[in-house]
Parts: sequence; C-alpha cells; structure tokens
Amino acid sequence: MLQHLPAGYRETMGFGMICYGIPLSEYPDTYNKQPLCYAALAAQKRHYALYLMNVYGDGEDERRLREAFAARGLKLDMGKSCLRFKRLDDLALDAVGATIASTPPATFIARYEASRRK
Repeated sequence: MLQHLPAGYRETMGFGMICYGIPLSEYPDTYNKQPLCYAALAAQKRHYALYLMNVYGDGEDERRLREAFAARGLKLDMGKSCLRFKRLDDLALDAVGATIASTPPATFIARYEASRRK
C-alpha cells in the first residue's frame, strides 16, 4: 500500500484499523470529525478487509478493479468499498496498487465534497 499511496495521505490508526487518509490538519471539514479515510486495512474474525474509498466514490475505479480480478480468474468478494480476502493470493495486488495510486488527495477531497452537497 505504501509504495502506491499518493503523496498527501498519511498512515494512522482509526476505528481499530490501519488507515490511510487526509489528516484533519489538512482537511478538517469532515462529517464525523475524523480524518478523511482513503484506504484502510483490517483483520476481521474470518477474513481480512481492505477498504478502498475511492472505489466507492468512482464507478470507473470500481470497473477497472472488477475487470482486473476477472482477467486473473480471481473471485472478487467486495461490498461498496470493502474487499474481503483470506490470503494475499486472493487479491490482484497489481490492480489494488493501481487503484490506490489512482486518486490524489485533491481529487479525493473534491469527490468527497461533491458527495456531501444536497
């Protein structure tokens, strides 16, 4: 994750997970008063979970990720932003890396702000 993470995101702990996001010192206007989470990694009871918030906010990123998994013959166990897996071999790591690298902080903030407007 760190190899592909665009400049501007910071690694923190939040919600019991390793989180990568935009610190409050750089973007304080979040709905929950927590740093704006871009990606996170968690160990659940029966699986690991990789949260990719840019996939949730952009259909094109999601489409590319789904196509990459299908091209490798891997089953994609995904919710809105959560990739569930039991082993690293269950992931298309190059596609995950490309997804993480695809959204700079300014773009992510703009998507976030657009999603909050009513």
